[in-house]
Amino acid sequence: MDLLLSPQLLFSALVLGSLYALIGVGLNFVYGTIRLLNIAHGDLVMIGAYAAFGLFTALGLSPMFGLPLIAGITAMIGAGLYFGLFKRQLENTTSVEQLEANSLLLFFGVSVILQNTMALLFTTSPRAYQHLDYVISIGGLDMTLSRLLALVVSLTIVFAISMFLKFSIYGLGISAIIQNRDAAKIVGIDVGRVQLGSFILGFGVAGIAGALVSLTEQISPFMGFPFTIAAFVVIILGGLGNISGGIIAGILLGFIEIYSVALTSATYRSILIYGVFVAAIMLRPQGLFGKAQT
Repeated sequence: MDLLLSPQLLFSALVLGSLYALIGVGLNFVYGTIRLLNIAHGDLVMIGAYAAFGLFTALGLSPMFGLPLIAGITAMIGAGLYFGLFKRQLENTTSVEQLEANSLLLFFGVSVILQNTMALLFTTSPRAYQHLDYVISIGGLDMTLSRLLALVVSLTIVFAISMFLKFSIYGLGISAIIQNRDAAKIVGIDVGRVQLGSFILGFGVAGIAGALVSLTEQISPFMGFPFTIAAFVVIILGGLGNISGGIIAGILLGFIEIYSVALTSATYRSILIYGVFVAAIMLRPQGLFGKAQT
C-alpha cells in the first residue's frame, strides 16, 4: 500500500502519461484525419530525441529552446513524405481499407530507413545527456527539473492543441474531416490542404515529444516501436479524433505501466503495453469515450 501511495511513483506515472498523451495526439492527426497507418510514428519520436541530443551536445542548445527547430525538422520530413509518397495515394485510392493497407507497407519501409539511417550516423549504442538535472524536493517527492519540465511542457502543448481544434477555423476543419470527410467537402472545406497541414502537424508534434523523451531516458535508433504501440493504444482508448479522450487515455496508460512495473518487474513493460492494446481492441474498440456502433 505504501508503494501505491508513493508520491515518487505518482509523479513518474504523470510524466510518462503526459508524454504518451502528446505522442498519441501526434498520431491522431495523421490517422484520424487522413487514415494513414503511421507505424513509423515512434521513429519520428526517435528522430526528435536525436535532434535534441545533437543540438545539445554539438551546440549546447537546451532542448527547451530547440523545440521549434526540432518540430521543424520532423515537420519537413513529414512534408517530404507527403508529397513524395502519400499525396498520390490519397488522390488515387478510393477505398479506405486499401489506403490503410498501402500506408502500412509504405510506413514500414520509412521506419526501416529511419532506424538504419540513425544507426549508421550514431551507432546502435544508447545515448544520453545530462541537462536540467537539478533535484527539486517537495515534501516526500524528489524530482529533477528536466522531468518536471517534460510534464509541464507536454501537458501545455496537448492543451493548446485541444484549444486549437475547438476554437480555430483550421482546427475546426480538422475536426470536421475526422468526423465525416464527405460532409466536410460538401460544406467547402479544402480537404487536401487540411490533410497536408494535419500530416505536417502530426510529424512536428512527434518531434517535440521525442525531445522531451530525451530528457527522461536513454535514446537509441530502435527505441521507437514501443512508442508507436503506445500511441495506437492512446487512440483506441481515447477514441479516434478525440483529443480530450486521448489526454486521459495517455495518463491512464502511464499509470498502468508505471504501477504494474512497480508491482511486478521492468521486464514486463512491453507485455503490459501490448496487453492493454489487445484488451482495448477486444473489449472497447470504439474507445472509452466513444459510442458503440449499432
